[in-house]
Amino acid sequence: MSKRTPSPHKTSAPLDTSLKRTFQRRLLKWYTEHGRDLPWRETSDPYHILVSEIMLQQTQVERVLPKYHEFLGKYPTLEDLAGASVQEVTQAWYPLGYNIRPVRLHTIAREAVEQHGGRLPDDPEVLQSFKGIGRYTAGAILSFAFQKAAPILDTNVMRVLHRIFLGPGDPKRGNVRQVLWELAERLIPTKRAYDFNQALMDFGALVCTAKKPACLLCPMNDICKAGPM
Repeated sequence: MSKRTPSPHKTSAPLDTSLKRTFQRRLLKWYTEHGRDLPWRETSDPYHILVSEIMLQQTQVERVLPKYHEFLGKYPTLEDLAGASVQEVTQAWYPLGYNIRPVRLHTIAREAVEQHGGRLPDDPEVLQSFKGIGRYTAGAILSFAFQKAAPILDTNVMRVLHRIFLGPGDPKRGNVRQVLWELAERLIPTKRAYDFNQALMDFGALVCTAKKPACLLCPMNDICKAGPM
């Protein structure tokens, strides 16, 4: 990694307009050419997107793909999931592991059926009132299901934004996470929020990786504050 010494970050993130537009334009162009073909990108069903997001927590895409189809084949709606027992849902989740996830998903389904007519709401505060839906998952549902300009910040996105706009260092330390949330929100192009957020995740997974990032091939290499790694 670069030997540059990271500078302290303020609670608000300065963002040059020209840099913002350059980043948006290059990222969206890269995504058009290299974005992954994933089944949850073929639906706008909030429940299906919720299932994919919960499954992708701490689990690689390759392992999620077959289970995503299998799980939704068994529980195609929130009502179907809510009507099953926790034991059945946990068994259907196997072998993804981290088994608090199916329990949380089942709880969300029951709450949605009991309090929201079997639907996930499109309000960020209401979404985050569900046990198991945090700020990231709410942003993903709002962006990918409801086409809203909501920010997302998973591990990949944190790494991308920190390296390009802040430089080398740990994106999880101190108040940096809040700075990155602000950056994520301010960077979203209102008319292409869906593509932009999907592009951020793919870019972190395929180019700006945790280990051995493809810096020489990166379309951001001349604007990245982390420098080559």
